[in-house]
Amino acid sequence: MKKILVITGPTAVGKTKLSIELAKKYNGEIINADAVQVYKGLDIGSAKVTEEEKEGIPHYLLSIKEVDEDYTIYHYQKDCREKIKEIQDRGKIPIIVGGTGLYIKAALYDYKLTEEKEKDTYDNLTNEELYTKLTELDKDIIIDKNNRRRLIRAINYYKENNKSINKNKTDKLLYDALFIGLTTDRQILYNKINKRVDKMIENGLIDEVKSFYDKGVKTKPLLNAIGYKEVYSYLDGNISKEEMIEKIKQNSRHYAKRQYTFFNHQLKIKWFETDYNDFNNTIKEVESYIDSN
Repeated sequence: MKKILVITGPTAVGKTKLSIELAKKYNGEIINADAVQVYKGLDIGSAKVTEEEKEGIPHYLLSIKEVDEDYTIYHYQKDCREKIKEIQDRGKIPIIVGGTGLYIKAALYDYKLTEEKEKDTYDNLTNEELYTKLTELDKDIIIDKNNRRRLIRAINYYKENNKSINKNKTDKLLYDALFIGLTTDRQILYNKINKRVDKMIENGLIDEVKSFYDKGVKTKPLLNAIGYKEVYSYLDGNISKEEMIEKIKQNSRHYAKRQYTFFNHQLKIKWFETDYNDFNNTIKEVESYIDSN
């Protein structure tokens, strides 16, 4: 098999475990496609794979940047394509794993990106004004209105390419790839997300964030990423610990909903139900699909 495998879906559906099993079966190596996991030290809040969980499988584009370093979709596209080539040159299968849909599209589709500069013309615009400006160009775009960098990126991309950064499924795919999505009932997913957040708190998320907070670090990954921005607000004294935990859960659930919207509109995904009682059943279903393609 010479295809690239892409494992995606919302948080807490089993992407990490599935990717490890597929890497073992198909002689694969794993490339991260999570925008937060590229940063060093953002481990608990991003549910980054542990060394034990890797089971000796090589992983790339994990913990490659400090939190004060700039890393955009342009950089990811370049880095991911380089890793794909390196892995294929070794005769192995690249397995891209993560829930950042724009990273996946940028790497695998014919997206012409330029190194981003947040132009002076946007400095005086609020996020709401940027969103209005974007929707005047691209009325059907699906985007997080509060993500300033993504709004600017989408405006620049439309101006440079005369098309949406995430228009539809008709963009040209540059690689032979299989897109595999893990999913589950929405209420089950939300319960899994809530439990995962409780586990993150138990495992030391607050201390992880406090190590940056105490140094006065206030960079975009920490102030924008779910699980980090809420802890910052708590440490600032703006919300209670209970409110912080509930906000992380709520924002994570909302993000999962947005992920589904993006995946279903932008990627040609074959969806598989996660069998939480016996995950081997899910693995076998996915392997059967891969083997038949």
